[in-house]
Amino acid sequence: MTRTVVARLALVPLIGGVALVGPVASAAAAPAAVAPLPAAAGTELYVSRSGCVSGGDGSAAAPFCTIAAAAAVVEPGQTVLVQPGDYRESVVISRSGTESAPITFRAMNGPGLSTTVARVGKRLGGNGKEGAFSLRGVHDVVLDGFLAYGDGTAEAVLVDGSSRITLNRLVASEYDAPGAIRITGAAEDVTVSRTSFRPGSGLVVDPGVRGALVTASTFTQSRITVRDAPGTKIVGNTLETDCTLAVDVTGTSPGVSIRNNILETATGALSDAEACGEPSEATAIAVSAGSVAQTVADYNLIEPASGGPLYRWADVEYAGLPEFVAATGQGVHDIAAVPWLRASDATERPYYEIGRNSPAVDSADATAEGVSRTDLLDNPHTDDPAKPNTGTGSGYHDRGAVEAQGPTAVHEMPVRRKVGGGLLDVTVGLSVITSWTTDGPLGKVSRGWSDEPFRRIVPIGPEDHRYRRAGKACETHQVTFNDFRRIYGSPVTTCTVVGAAYTPLAPQRVLDTRAAIGVPGTLPIPANGEVVLALPQIDGVPAADISAVVLNVTATAPTTAGFLRVYPDGTTLPAASNVNFVAGETVPNLVTVPVSNGNLRIRNTAGGTVHVVADLQGYYSAGGAGFRSIAPLRVLDTRSAGNSAFAPNTGRTLDLTGRVPAGTTAVVLNVTVTAPTTSGVLTVHPHGTAVPVASNLNFVAGQTIPNLVMVPVVNGKVAIQNVSSGRTHVVADLSGWFGGGATDLFVPYGPRRVYDSRGEAGEGWPHTPFTSAGVPVPFLDPSRDGTAPRPTALVANLTVTAPTRAGVLTAHPNGSDQPTASNVNYVAGETAANHAIVGVGEDNAIVLFNNSSGFTHMIVDQSGYFIAEAS
Repeated sequence: MTRTVVARLALVPLIGGVALVGPVASAAAAPAAVAPLPAAAGTELYVSRSGCVSGGDGSAAAPFCTIAAAAAVVEPGQTVLVQPGDYRESVVISRSGTESAPITFRAMNGPGLSTTVARVGKRLGGNGKEGAFSLRGVHDVVLDGFLAYGDGTAEAVLVDGSSRITLNRLVASEYDAPGAIRITGAAEDVTVSRTSFRPGSGLVVDPGVRGALVTASTFTQSRITVRDAPGTKIVGNTLETDCTLAVDVTGTSPGVSIRNNILETATGALSDAEACGEPSEATAIAVSAGSVAQTVADYNLIEPASGGPLYRWADVEYAGLPEFVAATGQGVHDIAAVPWLRASDATERPYYEIGRNSPAVDSADATAEGVSRTDLLDNPHTDDPAKPNTGTGSGYHDRGAVEAQGPTAVHEMPVRRKVGGGLLDVTVGLSVITSWTTDGPLGKVSRGWSDEPFRRIVPIGPEDHRYRRAGKACETHQVTFNDFRRIYGSPVTTCTVVGAAYTPLAPQRVLDTRAAIGVPGTLPIPANGEVVLALPQIDGVPAADISAVVLNVTATAPTTAGFLRVYPDGTTLPAASNVNFVAGETVPNLVTVPVSNGNLRIRNTAGGTVHVVADLQGYYSAGGAGFRSIAPLRVLDTRSAGNSAFAPNTGRTLDLTGRVPAGTTAVVLNVTVTAPTTSGVLTVHPHGTAVPVASNLNFVAGQTIPNLVMVPVVNGKVAIQNVSSGRTHVVADLSGWFGGGATDLFVPYGPRRVYDSRGEAGEGWPHTPFTSAGVPVPFLDPSRDGTAPRPTALVANLTVTAPTRAGVLTAHPNGSDQPTASNVNYVAGETAANHAIVGVGEDNAIVLFNNSSGFTHMIVDQSGYFIAEAS
């Protein structure tokens, strides 16, 4: 088909009371489908020094800047996730959880050096009454993973008059303070687990405290002091004191349990310990006379090389194990021998490992009250097959804070679509192989997903993830077997691509700059100006779950030539264009545009003003239907024998039964108006519904103009309405359908210019008459390994510019026969554009055919592409 009238001569009169873009509706007529959604509360609050927002709400998008800000609002059952950084503050926790819903503060430590450790503390070297954390009169609170410093005379962590408190995986340090951690004020049921104490005075349990538990923790040149605190349990710790007392139970503290510990009080190298200069000060375990009642010491491993007494029990010193056992009946399963400790090179979070030749291996009391489920490094208890099991229970718990582990191998499965899951569901596989028996999962993984701002620390294993939008889906992980105190291997990233399905809508006007719909006023868009169209939700689906929207965008009443660009808010202005116009012309075009934050930008690239109308046609998301692309099939031509032109202001039903399968929800039609006798608009809408305000094509007398239409189908039928006082012919080519068993999914990838025959600097050559050119279709291959799904169809805006003769542009799959259908109709000297969905053929390419006796330039601006659904 050829256009018979130059479109740039078109005017915008009102014909019979009908504007060329449909009636100007009042602002009240704007659809309610795009009303904002209320914010939802979550179980997690975020704190981050990087990217935090002043006055933020603690969400991942607007994290708090300080831990104290989160502590002021956290509720029972919530977890405060504190990202790595140096937090110079004193946090006073005054809010409580419940026994079934504790409040948790968790430092998200991960791979890297100290900069990845969430440090908390006052200004180091200053004076003050508070250290890093103070918990006073609260209950059911967990502190997990922090590197906490005291300051001046203050402890790093103070638990005062509180109950059911857990201090887990901390690194505690102080400067000249009474203790790195102090439990005081009649506190009850406080657990200190998997914590590292740096050189200093260690842990202090004060008078009146009851039921404290210290387990799976490491003390470096520091001690445990218990004063008048009955029922304290000291189980499965490693203490290295360098010639000072290790465990000191004083006053009246009956019922203390001291089991499964490794106590190294000598000096010199760990593998070759030496006697102390003052051996009497290097006692391993001291229990006062007022504390021996119901107190038990057993299954401990003590290094005897210090030269000092191993025990001071009821104020009596015992230099050796046999006399201690004989005199007290305690320590029957204690061992006095070299423990074969090895210091780690993790300076920020130190710990001691045990050698496989250590007598600590597989010799602990697994039934002791307070035994930790995992060791200091969060690893399970492990059975060394080469060592006899001499402990109780399972028989293979090790003494001390760190369990000996066997050789391991990590098996990784790259991220991929989840079989049987939703359209945007992916899964990644990760497992650990070890020949040693364990009583739980081994190791942890730091995992980040490309759609989340923060990573998570989870047990090693497979994980499913649901993306909210289509596109590149990447997972990055790094494995640890030491709680990220040292790095194991390098980060591994794998990616795939996920696609979205389409939901058609009855056309809804969401923007009309003439009527203050979608914008606050009625002024046109100024030269090189923009409007922002807010779509916070569509059809009840929040913008965060929408991958792309489909709009029919119309430029009307432009004062100069130019073009519109429609693109996602928050992205750079693309080189692509969507609607080309000349002064006085009304031009529509279908637009598929990715969604970033719920706002779209429409830019007027012209020297004059222009009004813009946008009608929402549908959207892509995790719901909806898949697509099936076909070679263009002519399903209507009123010029053919037995047909006639549309009469004025009349409609017809286009029955596609037999051409599309049952269950089809929408069809893609390239609809062309030709030889109209007057100006008007053409509207394509679902069969059986009222003619909407929205329009699809705007035309003037004698014009030939196409536009792509994506319209819902009712019982296999659509309706076409000629809103004009004159007659017009209509041609429709079917390009594909949604639903009816179709499975191809849409991937947003644009807007981006992928082909321009003019070249970057205008040096390119135009297409010659009646010739074809192949255009490769770009697609996402994020892993660059050739495994990404290939395009099945291209979604793009096709533009013809500077043609020397009238003609049509036809796009079709590379390697297929040239169809009779057309995509863009043009006349000499015109710039014309049309949206298209074109099947992708051989070599991932399409073909552009210049069906004209003249020369012309061609442009392809990609919005995205379709992929076959993964099985």
